[in-house]
Amino acid sequence: MSTTPHQYEPTDGPDLRVRRIRERQSDDPAVLRAILAEAHVAHVGFVRGGHPIVLPFLCGVGDLGAGPVLLLHGSTGGGLFLEAGPAGVQVAATVTHLDGLVFARSTFDSSANYRSAMIAGAATVVPPELRTEALWQVADHLMPGRRDEVREMTAKEVRATQVLQLPLDRASVKVRFQGNGEAPDDGEDHTVWAGVLPLAVRAGVPVPGDISGDAPVDASVVALAARLDRLSSDREARIAAVMRVASV
Repeated sequence: MSTTPHQYEPTDGPDLRVRRIRERQSDDPAVLRAILAEAHVAHVGFVRGGHPIVLPFLCGVGDLGAGPVLLLHGSTGGGLFLEAGPAGVQVAATVTHLDGLVFARSTFDSSANYRSAMIAGAATVVPPELRTEALWQVADHLMPGRRDEVREMTAKEVRATQVLQLPLDRASVKVRFQGNGEAPDDGEDHTVWAGVLPLAVRAGVPVPGDISGDAPVDASVVALAARLDRLSSDREARIAAVMRVASV
């Protein structure tokens, strides 16, 4: 990953620079986009009544005309949505993918493979005239292709739902994708197994609703399950290649 100062660093707000193992911080916007592309849930931290709170939100990445944003889905009655107001509310939203547990020959040297992003800034309520489009963009992110298979949202449903938007220009991105760092002369007991246990989100068998009858599983469901399995298999193959190179 790049070790140059990351371009997400703002002139104001929190310091987003990594202090330890700085080479894991990335300044590549493509890495941030890739992390967010696989996100289903963002954990959002903010201060309420002088106390820090972190809440999970279904999320998506979209663009409502002013550049890419993280979209946070919720109810019009949700506390954070009410607190946002016209000026927005200061938050830190995090997305983390745990790609593997790294087993070394000591717990001290054991680690994890991961991809993480923290986005800081003012989350603002999506204007009413853009809310329908924002909701469709969240749906497109979480369930690609689904909008072509279902009915349009009703005005009542749109009014009952709300979306916050958070710009992506203030972010801290970290990635570890390595093996266990062993060496023939490291002094460890090499009869103890060491390596990486890959972890990933995979799809199970789709379970139909009670009144779905014999209706076939829709194409969007099948495609999403295949995509999740493909991403997992690709990542396992890449870490296996990394391990082979490290052993040479």
